[in-house]
Amino acid sequence: MRSYERHRLTAYVLFDWLSALASWTLFFLLRKMDECPGLSAALRSTIADYKFWIEVTLFPLCWLFLYTLMGSYSQVLRKSRLRELGQTLLASFIGCIVIFFVCMLDDAVAGDTCQSLYYFVILLSIQFCFTYICRLIQTSHTVHRVHCRQIGFPTLLVGGGHMAYETYLSLENQEVYSGNLFVGFVADGGEIDKRIDSIMPQLGTIEDIHSLVETHKIEEVIVALDNEQQPMVKEVLRVLGGCGDIIIKITPNSRDILVGNVRIDNIFHSPLLVIDNRLMPEWQYSIKRIFDIVVSLLVLIVFSPVYLITALIVKLGSPGPVFYAQERIGYGGRPFKMIKFRSMYVNAEESGPALAKDDDPRITPFGRFMRKTRLDEIPQFYNVLKGNMSIVGPRPERQYYIDQIVQRAPEYMLLQRVRPGITSWGQVKYGYASSVEEMVERLQYDLLYLDNMTLATDIKILIHTAIIIVQGRGK
Repeated sequence: MRSYERHRLTAYVLFDWLSALASWTLFFLLRKMDECPGLSAALRSTIADYKFWIEVTLFPLCWLFLYTLMGSYSQVLRKSRLRELGQTLLASFIGCIVIFFVCMLDDAVAGDTCQSLYYFVILLSIQFCFTYICRLIQTSHTVHRVHCRQIGFPTLLVGGGHMAYETYLSLENQEVYSGNLFVGFVADGGEIDKRIDSIMPQLGTIEDIHSLVETHKIEEVIVALDNEQQPMVKEVLRVLGGCGDIIIKITPNSRDILVGNVRIDNIFHSPLLVIDNRLMPEWQYSIKRIFDIVVSLLVLIVFSPVYLITALIVKLGSPGPVFYAQERIGYGGRPFKMIKFRSMYVNAEESGPALAKDDDPRITPFGRFMRKTRLDEIPQFYNVLKGNMSIVGPRPERQYYIDQIVQRAPEYMLLQRVRPGITSWGQVKYGYASSVEEMVERLQYDLLYLDNMTLATDIKILIHTAIIIVQGRGK
């Protein structure tokens, strides 16, 4: 399944590149035919024009970059032909606008509005038709394979009662197969329907969902609980909050249908409530990641003399290594090593994990300065480059403290839906938490960040972080 998905992704990128290459070549040739009557003369002029070779090299790459920003290469096995039509048309329109008004064609065309409009329509038509026809063929091939049950998506069923069995039958017997390959079900309490128990194995309970998603490479979770188990839906969604970008669907009740909560992509598919696990549009995720990489590289390169001096002071200030690596829990509950400049004496936690407090004797004199100015966080830009972290996002914690936080605030698991960050809304408000109680208080701001996660919010948090660093108000 994974290899087939990589194959389809490669095919999409390759044919988008070929489509852009062919589109620009044909468009350039048509323009030359207006200047040099006759196909052979226009062809010779095109080949001899150095601008053609520059543009035919750069423009296809720019198209691929645009498609990546717009999320065209995410979930390639779940593409809809109708949605693909709209996305391709929008991308083609935006790309052609950029070509005409940023890259510029030439002064002659730019000076004639009618001719400019004529060329714009020609380029848009060629680019859209070439790209969409190639995509339509590929998407249709994938859809056909899904409908014929040749490929599918590993699915976990939550619930073991009558509703779970009816949902399974509905999905298996629908006129157009949706691709759900059930690996098993989980259930907490309630009577297990013998019919569902004979169809697929029971893999555990609701608390096992996170590990099951990792073990079985689950891509979709369908929650089908009986009426008396409906209060458990919130608990299920809490656990699923830390499972990354999986698709979550819930069996609706009559009220959901009446108020219009149910949305389906295909009229033949079973009606299920779809929980959108993406907090921002795909293009904003792409820009956020590009921003992270560009800024991290600039920070690490431009301020390298400052880091060398900092490293020297840390080394001379107290015995021990310059850097301190500590395991934290990141996106999807996956552990990673977070790197910092060492701000404490060696073996500061030899008696067990302990949070830093005001006037903590474990903190070195220079470490106190680094923590106030956030200088100790600088090496984490390397974590950002690796993809473990983002510049803005909830602060990652150790599993030891997460276990304590979850006992008081189970909704903490929702923070694992995004990459942790160097700075965050909670960090701006509280700084370093000195107790689990402060971690729980800081949580409310990190949850607000999830509800308001946009590029504009990230910029506001960065501005406030910069002010705190300049004023040395870090805690």
